[in-house]
Amino acid sequence: MTSFKTFYLSRILGRNVYDTNGKFIGVVKDLLIDTGPATANQTPPFGRPVVAGIRLKIRNELKLFSFRYFEITKINRKIDVTGHQLVELPIENIHNGLFLGEVILDKQIVDLNGRKLVRVNDVRLVSLSEGTYAIAVDVGVEGLLRRIGISHPLKTLLSFLKISIPAKFILWDDVEAIDFSNYNIKLSKPYSKLHTLHPSDLADIIEELGKSTSTNVFSALDEEKAADVLEELEKDTQIHIIESLPLEKVADVLEKMPADEVADILDGLEDEKAESLLNEMEAESSQEVREILEYPDRTVGSLMNTEVLAFNENRTVDEVISEFRSLRPEADELYNLFVIDDKEELVATFSLRDLVVSQPNVMLKQIMKTNPIYIYDDQEIDDVAEIISKYNLLALPVVNRNNQLEGMVIIDDVVEDLIDKRRTNR
Repeated sequence: MTSFKTFYLSRILGRNVYDTNGKFIGVVKDLLIDTGPATANQTPPFGRPVVAGIRLKIRNELKLFSFRYFEITKINRKIDVTGHQLVELPIENIHNGLFLGEVILDKQIVDLNGRKLVRVNDVRLVSLSEGTYAIAVDVGVEGLLRRIGISHPLKTLLSFLKISIPAKFILWDDVEAIDFSNYNIKLSKPYSKLHTLHPSDLADIIEELGKSTSTNVFSALDEEKAADVLEELEKDTQIHIIESLPLEKVADVLEKMPADEVADILDGLEDEKAESLLNEMEAESSQEVREILEYPDRTVGSLMNTEVLAFNENRTVDEVISEFRSLRPEADELYNLFVIDDKEELVATFSLRDLVVSQPNVMLKQIMKTNPIYIYDDQEIDDVAEIISKYNLLALPVVNRNNQLEGMVIIDDVVEDLIDKRRTNR
């Protein structure tokens, strides 16, 4: 059976350190955990990061030593720190590490399981025979009481009243540190765990952060994730992010977004900034956005999604499905599928279900629905909700006055427009 002892970071910081002869060495200022990949010689249990270094204040100087030669003992709730040997930790070790006191304690972190920001009141560690590991962060009231030294006596007092102080821990696997504003070491893979969150949850978290930290977190996302998150952000946060990042970075992200979403964002920027971004974007993407921006506000054209899937009626089911595999369209592009003629005029619609239940060699003209319901691009947006509701549609094709297909309005955008309109009228 493996022996172990748990302790808290708050009980270590400020603790005097002595050598094996009882001679004073210095004072504990911080612990450094190794967040780099596991090595062949040391594999952290359950993926928890190992404490690699200990920062001591010796006289008036801060020094970082290998934690391997230090021992934590705990007898009758009293914690002692003993240094068996002082071996300075190479500066390169810091690049894969985090100082728990500097970066985690009292800082906001992301609770990945709860998908929210929380403040760290303490860090729980465990010492095993093979090393010491950070296993959880304490975000509860007990952590605060422990910091000011009244946790144990207060818990004892409350126990007579049959009242308990609930503990609240988050396992290290569910933690992502985000506030590196005062930390001069760049991590190799910052915010990597945030990629597991849904874009809406991540957007909520970014909106709660300070301006500097929100920009750092957003800029660390890959372009696909950043595009999804940018769509979910509130207007003021969108503008802040765009104004804070390099033009090239923003343009690359915008190219991954639907043209109508980009147009909506650019419409809230200064004309000069919007034009600079359009010039930086790829020509095809930029042109699609410009066409939407030409529509007057509150018209269908200003809301429509120009990324639609349209085919000739003589295409087979197998050919269409093969094209889907090649294009890998977004889910909302599959809400409604269209048939157009050589003049790009809307002829009919069909659904993904129509494809799935049909034989591969069946042509679209055998399964398509003629006389489709549609709306003109110059009609008022208010007309869209009425039509979608009346005919129970997920998406509504948009045509110009020559009956040429221009795009479609999806129900998500209609609902969002109604919500924004209601907020504006309050």
